[in-house]
Amino acid sequence: MPYDEGIAAVMREDLAGIRGIAEKKMFGGLAFMLEGNLVCGAYRDRGMFRVGKAREAEARAVPGTREMDFNGRPMGGMVEALPGALADDETRGRLMALALDHARSLPAKPPSS
Repeated sequence: MPYDEGIAAVMREDLAGIRGIAEKKMFGGLAFMLEGNLVCGAYRDRGMFRVGKAREAEARAVPGTREMDFNGRPMGGMVEALPGALADDETRGRLMALALDHARSLPAKPPSS
């Protein structure tokens, strides 16, 4: 199932103006990377945010989020945001801030060729 372009557009707008952001098709959806590190992404009708294991519980306490899993396997350090959470600017902003903080804490990855 393809990703929701509306969700991708909202995430793209949230990340506009941040240097080092790139888009990459992955996970059957669209991922947004900061200096090569995953920040967030759109897949199906949902979003995902890589917040890091240290802040995963904080992110999961945000209404409209849950544990992220692929093929039944939990993805540590990531949360899934349901459509209602993505539609709320404040909620999405909290998750985006956590994800950006995590990505900024990681070393930049060299560009892939």
